[in-house]
Amino acid sequence: MATDVKVPVLGESITEATVGEWLKQPGDAVDADEPIASLETDKVALEVPAPEAGTLSEHLVAVGDTVEVGAIIAKIEAGSGAAASSAKAAPAPAAAKAEPAADASSITLSPAVRRLVLEHGVDPSKIKGTGKDGRLTKDDVEQYVKTGAEAPLVEKGTAKGAEVPTTAPAAGGTRNEERVRMTRLRQTVAKRLKEAQDTAALLTTFNDVDMTAVMETRSKYKELFAKKHGVKLGFMGFFAKAACLALKDVPSVNAQIDGDEIVYHDYVDISVAVSAPNGLVVPVIRNAEAMSFADVENTIGDFGKRAKDGTLTMADMKGGTFTISNGGVFGSLMSTPIINPPQSAVLGLHRIEQRPVVMPGGSIEARPMMYLALSYDHRLIDGREAVTFLVRIKEAIEDPTRLLIDL
Repeated sequence: MATDVKVPVLGESITEATVGEWLKQPGDAVDADEPIASLETDKVALEVPAPEAGTLSEHLVAVGDTVEVGAIIAKIEAGSGAAASSAKAAPAPAAAKAEPAADASSITLSPAVRRLVLEHGVDPSKIKGTGKDGRLTKDDVEQYVKTGAEAPLVEKGTAKGAEVPTTAPAAGGTRNEERVRMTRLRQTVAKRLKEAQDTAALLTTFNDVDMTAVMETRSKYKELFAKKHGVKLGFMGFFAKAACLALKDVPSVNAQIDGDEIVYHDYVDISVAVSAPNGLVVPVIRNAEAMSFADVENTIGDFGKRAKDGTLTMADMKGGTFTISNGGVFGSLMSTPIINPPQSAVLGLHRIEQRPVVMPGGSIEARPMMYLALSYDHRLIDGREAVTFLVRIKEAIEDPTRLLIDL
């Protein structure tokens, strides 16, 4: 008797998802709770586990199809399946290209890791996994590729069956084009950002900050901090704690509009913009005002790792009262970030660079400076409040002692 594989509950207010890829093929043996498919929702990718052990007998939907919660997407028959290797019958030119995909399908991989394996054309069975239960992580694959342990077997740029031109144009020049369907995450990001522009009265205020004191503090204490807490002391911890102080002084920046009411929060849930394989995601540091530097850095480090592995959950993204986006890690000098509705403000951080600064005594020195940008909903936040908020951030970063004595 066949067992139905159904789309699980996806999260609050989410009723449908897109089939991202099949992790198991018809005829493959599966264990109970083993991931067999990857679904893409508005916010994250998640895996569909097998309800019981057996053989995956058929797919009822295809990659790219939209499925609702509770829909049947596959069937599992009792008993063990044929070995994947027995299906590799193989015409010669296609065999090398197909081999990484076949190897990947026989090993449980997260969507992000699977894409990396297929992109580089490596055999995942030859890579030692360092993740939970020995599973491969994105870092494992990247390290394996870095060592040059295996030459690529497939062309870079091939993903989900879409051939992407990867060769240099011929001497006469070529004008190739490709069409790639937007992921559900990218569609949602586009929709929400446009809604923010259409709904909110967006305005951006700038300031700059001298990073000397923070850089000296990190240099002085980074080894002791890492030894005691097991995590590096980064810049984000300083800015998160500085934001908590500033939001306490200017509560409207931590508030939101709901109909004709303003909702003020006595807690700070900071959404941190993190780059993931499918696009930007914003997991939430909850009650950041009550956290230590080590708690903040550990939380951010965990978010970054899970974003790369594609294992962030819906619960990680839910809520948030204020956002910090660090474009500086990519080299950005200045930007005007867009708020993440229903939040009312986002703080943009940028790269640190040496710039000439006139000091109080009139001398000119090269100082490590960073531009700060606060984009906000002018319906709720006045210019005076936005400027005050940025000044509070500047004061705390230029004199980190303020973070310790709540100034």
